[in-house]
Amino acid sequence: KMGNAESNVYQNHLSRFLPEEQSDIDGLFDTLSGSSGSAGAKNAKATKKTVTLAALQARQAAHTREPLPEPMTVRLYNGMKSIDLPGKSSGLSEHIAKEQFVIFMSNLLKGNADEKISIIMRMISKTGGPLKGKQIQEFTEDLIMSVVHVLSYRKELKGWTLENTRDSSSGVKALASELLSELKLPDGSKPVGSQLLETKFDQSAIEDWVYRVPQISVFLSVVIRQGLHVLHSLPDQTNDILNLVPHCKGVKGRGVVSLFDIPAIIYINSHLPAELQHKWQLLFSSRLHGESFSQLCAHIVNKGPCIVILRDLDGFLFGGFASHSWEVKPQFQGDNRCFLFSVFPTLAVYTYTGYNDHYMYLNHGQQTMPNGLGMGGQHGYFGLWIDSDYGKGHSKAKPRCTTYNSPQLSAKEDFTLDAMEVWAVGDVPENAGRKGKKSILDVDPQAQALLEMAGKSRQSEGLREPIEEDEDDD
Repeated sequence: KMGNAESNVYQNHLSRFLPEEQSDIDGLFDTLSGSSGSAGAKNAKATKKTVTLAALQARQAAHTREPLPEPMTVRLYNGMKSIDLPGKSSGLSEHIAKEQFVIFMSNLLKGNADEKISIIMRMISKTGGPLKGKQIQEFTEDLIMSVVHVLSYRKELKGWTLENTRDSSSGVKALASELLSELKLPDGSKPVGSQLLETKFDQSAIEDWVYRVPQISVFLSVVIRQGLHVLHSLPDQTNDILNLVPHCKGVKGRGVVSLFDIPAIIYINSHLPAELQHKWQLLFSSRLHGESFSQLCAHIVNKGPCIVILRDLDGFLFGGFASHSWEVKPQFQGDNRCFLFSVFPTLAVYTYTGYNDHYMYLNHGQQTMPNGLGMGGQHGYFGLWIDSDYGKGHSKAKPRCTTYNSPQLSAKEDFTLDAMEVWAVGDVPENAGRKGKKSILDVDPQAQALLEMAGKSRQSEGLREPIEEDEDDD
């Protein structure tokens, strides 16, 4: 019989789950351990039943494509196996008991950082103990890759697909690297680069890291819920998973491959104000709408908060979040929720410093003030600038942009633009002028005449599409 202490620990963990969650977990354990029979008999025997690594792998292999990559299945198994039961040297057994299974689920899905940490340590390395940065890096990359894989497998990417986004493999590495940059030694220093990979971190350093980097817990929860298919249909108690990936609008059937990859979308979205995290809608793409500043303005003005992303000719990807609708005017606009970001070669978000209020700027057709789109810094020295002579830009931030503390985002200080996208985030405002929207060229015949004199055709002619209503892209 189970000892009382053991029984109490088990019951305490079980009681964290709602009745329907308990039956979901019981059902998964029964499937994995091959139990069957009436509920009464099942409960009597449940403690005898066990799960092996082979059973976990077989469940994955039962699908045409595995819901979880093999390395993550092994890590989950090691995590379950690491649960010590009172009076048993459980780590030695190759079989996972029902109690271990339930405590594992309870700690990772309902536990605090303290409860998660010993399991995460064993998921990183079977032996536990101080871990090298390289081991933590491999675990973090496995975890992010598994999230992308399982969300794609379960069709939970909400209209994004691996086909309509940039290849995720470099994004997985970039996001892992960004999350690892939060690892601290006891003296508060943060090792970087090759030094980080060789440094050993003890349990308290990793606990501190998991506590300060919420993505680790959220990603583990996704991997368990969607990968093992447990509790996936029950509403999550937190919004973390709900808005992990925003709904994608405006790309369906248009053959667009976004400049964003899935890990970057997840990361940038997590930095947006909570009320804007549920949806991104494509407003402008240089590949769809042509390379024209007038077209850019026509598609993004008065459309609510937006994300701008661009790629320079050297392949660097970077951009900014504009917290307000863009307006064409010679003054700075926006507020301190704006930020700049880099997607490649590094993934990072740079938030405001409080030094000045030069958050965002958009001007066109003026003699006296600079014409173009800018964010941060000052005239002539923007953290991010796209000239109205479309195709040219700069990121002058030596050593840092005053408004956002960002470094130079482009490969060269003065760059040539290769591609650009603008995404509205949250709900596009009602008054976004959907009907009979005029291009800036219609409003400004002089600009149109100048373009024609310069021999530039109007790429917008005949191309102007109606802004899509919110048809579900999922």
